Amino acid sequence: HKGKFFYDDLVKVITASPVVAAVVEGPNAIAVVRSMVGSTRPQEATEGSIRGDYALVGLRNLVHASDAPETAAAEIKLWFPDGVVEYTRDIDRWTSEDKAPS
Repeated sequence: HKGKFFYDDLVKVITASPVVAAVVEGPNAIAVVRSMVGSTRPQEATEGSIRGDYALVGLRNLVHASDAPETAAAEIKLWFPDGVVEYTRDIDRWTSEDKAPS
């Protein structure tokens, strides 16, 4: 957003308090998370969404969610320059044929 009219205000808002950065992965992760988050404009966000229930106005919309895989990749590099933690879900041992316990 650098160079856009709201950039300076955005920097003030996101540096005014602690930030929790997270990477969510899974089937349709971007669409699912954006649905949970709600519209960028809190007044248009669906009731029951994070922004619909808790956001204030404008830039103070509480949460950010990537809008595309390319955006997510750039944002992951920004927030996690050393990469994300690799993990294995325990349930995968029981639901994946090639990993099923014998």
